[in-house]
Order: sequence, then structure tokens, then C-alpha cells
Amino acid sequence: MLCIVCSMANCKKLRLKDAALKRLLSVVVVTLLGVLLLIVSLRTNITPGLSELDEDLSEIADIQSFSEKINLPKQNGFSIRLAEQNQMPPRNRDLYPKLAKDHITIVLYVHNRPQYLQVVVKSLSKVVGISETLLIVSHDGYFEEMIKIVEGIKFCQVKQIFAPYSPHVFPDSFPGVSSNDCKEKDDAGKKHCVGSPDQYGNHRSPRIVSLKHHWWWMMNTVWDGLKETRGHNGHILFIEEDHFIYPNAYRNLQLLVSLKPIKCPDCYAANLAPCDVNLRGEGWDSLIAERMGNVGYAFNRTVWRKIHRKAKEFCFFDDYNWDITMWATVYPSFGSPVYTLRGPRTSAVHFGKCGLHQGQGQTNACIDNGSVNMQVDDIDKVANIRSEWGVHVYDNQPGYKAGFKGWGGWGDDRDRQLCLNFAQMYHSYNTSLSAVTTS
Repeated sequence: MLCIVCSMANCKKLRLKDAALKRLLSVVVVTLLGVLLLIVSLRTNITPGLSELDEDLSEIADIQSFSEKINLPKQNGFSIRLAEQNQMPPRNRDLYPKLAKDHITIVLYVHNRPQYLQVVVKSLSKVVGISETLLIVSHDGYFEEMIKIVEGIKFCQVKQIFAPYSPHVFPDSFPGVSSNDCKEKDDAGKKHCVGSPDQYGNHRSPRIVSLKHHWWWMMNTVWDGLKETRGHNGHILFIEEDHFIYPNAYRNLQLLVSLKPIKCPDCYAANLAPCDVNLRGEGWDSLIAERMGNVGYAFNRTVWRKIHRKAKEFCFFDDYNWDITMWATVYPSFGSPVYTLRGPRTSAVHFGKCGLHQGQGQTNACIDNGSVNMQVDDIDKVANIRSEWGVHVYDNQPGYKAGFKGWGGWGDDRDRQLCLNFAQMYHSYNTSLSAVTTS
């Protein structure tokens, strides 16, 4: 009997030990789960860019895949690295973590005139409201001095993009110079060379055609390719490396954009400067509606879609200048006058005298008298556009119009096909993205 009682006591102790062990294991498991959750949380907070980087790498692969499908030129290693660089996020997000809700993105397109770029960047640094927006700098080629200037920008978010199919990136193949390319007025049949001449009998010059290629690639990339802007429906401002921007430019542009639907509903764009680059404005108490200029112009996605639908007209017009192409063939094809709205006093000035394609020479700088001096009056430092003003419309202005045949330089079938490919490169790609992104 005593033996039986002792066995029952031992069993009770064993049951108590089992219960205690189960409670201990429960505490350990809960603790371990808590530690794991804390680690995951800390990693998420400390390295928020990891998931974004994975998305960026995935997008790079998708873009390269679609590039092959639409028969873009085979990329060399340098071209691929530039395309990857274009997916990197903007800099200075630590200084300016949020963009203003109604911000107007600014796109500055450049080649290789560092002295000019320094002037433009300095002028932009003094623009009221510049810290509220994103500045995108689009490079036609890879030039270290230009890149360093942009890397020194601290006054706003800034993103650099590089044209990966620029002739400057392909030193020994199309879109650059190929060894069997026809030159100047060569007869392709007799010389057994490759190329189709323009309307004046001249064969392509890569450094000349790069002007039009860069502008068209940039437009397609900014509106339809970049994560930062492909979902942006508002206006985007476009400027060049030889445009001096006045301190009131951004605030004036915001006013013009807000007034355009009311004051000039038929206007396609807003401009910071007169169409005639030699003018500084009328000084009237009136808004101005005139033909669209190429200095400080801004338009929205609706207008971009109209332009994009005219890709064939743009790509087959025999002129290496993008702006003359637009004036002479694209705008006239819209069926009605293409007006832009601007103020009576300029907020931007074109100061360059050497062409965009000339760039920085080996022994001399592309700069006029070594410096650029712009007079900025007090009226240029604050918004000087009034909502109560009426609109003065300029009709039948002089300039390039439908019927002009072009200055040539754009006759090679390869350039025309590349141009058309740029118009297609993001559309299949973005269709595939629609299932995973709403941007």
C-alpha cells in the first residue's frame, strides 16, 4: 500500500514538471517570435531602399527585354550601365524628403558645355520655390565635368539620366560611326558603303543627329519611362543648358499653368520667354498668347500624347533640329494653331551662341567672352503676373511653318527607325507594369 502511495506522489510530481516545462517552452517560443519580429521591423526601418532596389533591378531587366523586342541597337557594356543608372532614385531626398503636391518637375537637357551649365545651375539655385520640386538632368553622352557640376547641386532633389543610345556612347557602331558608313556626299553604290542621304545628298553626321535623338528619347523617357514622372499628369518644364532662369520663373510658371484653362483654354503650353529669343517681352499689363517657343516651355501629359501620336511625322521629317521639326510638321498636323501662354516680361533668357552639338573642344571652351552677365532687376525676383490681366493674341507670326522642307541632316533610314523605336520602347513595357503598379 505504501508503495502504491509513493508511486502516485511521483506521478503527481512528474505531471507538475511537464506542465512547468510546457509553460517554459511557450514563453521561449513567444520570446523568439518577438525577437524575430523586432529584427524584421528594424531591418525594414533601417534599410527602406532594399525593396525599392529589388524593384529597380527587376525593371532594368524588363526594359532590356523589351528593348530587344523592338529591335533597338545592341547595347555595349557602357550603354547598359547608363540604362541601369537611369533607374537610380533622385539625390538630396534626405534634404528635401517631400515634393510639393502641385510641383512642376523641371527637366534640363544638356550636352557638353560645362561653362554654360554652371551659369544655368547658379541661376536655378536662386529660383524661388526650387526646393519644392524635382530637377531631372538629361545628358546626351557621358561627360565627367558635366556630371560633377550636377552632383554639386544641393538646392533641390536632382536626378541624372543618360541617353543610352546616344551616338557618343557608340564609338564604332551605329548610332555612332561605323567603319563602313557613307560620308558627306558619298555614292553608296560606288563606295559600297552604308547609309541613305538627306534631301541635299549629304549622309548622316552622328554628332548632328544626336540633337534630335536626345530630345525625342528624353521626352519618351520622362513622360513614359521614369518611375518619378510616368504617372505625372501635370505640366513639366523643359530647359536647356544655355537658358538663364530668373528667380521668379517657377512662381510665374505656376501662375501661368493655373490661369491657362481660364484665360487661354486653347493654349497647349506655357512659356517663360517670348518665341523670338531676341526679345525680353512687351512690358504690358497683359498676358500673351503666341506660337510655342523653345525657351522654358511647359506642357502636360495630354499634349504629350498628341505629340507622341505624331511620331511618324517627327521621325521622317528631314531636319536634324527637333524644334524646327515640331514647328514645320508636328504642330501643323494638330489641325489648329498651337498657342502658348506667357507673361509680358521674360523669366528666362537664351544666352548661348555656339551650337549644342559643338560642345567643349579639346583646346578651347564653348563660352562667350569667358562669362555670362545677366541683368536681374527687382521685378524679376518676384512673381509679376496678375490674374486680372487679359490676353493679347499674336496671329500669323513669322517662323517655320507647314510647307518648309527642312534643313536636312536627317535622311538616314537607320536614324528614322531608331527614332520610331524610341516612341515604342516604353509602351509594351508599361502595359506589363500596369498589373503591378499604379504610378
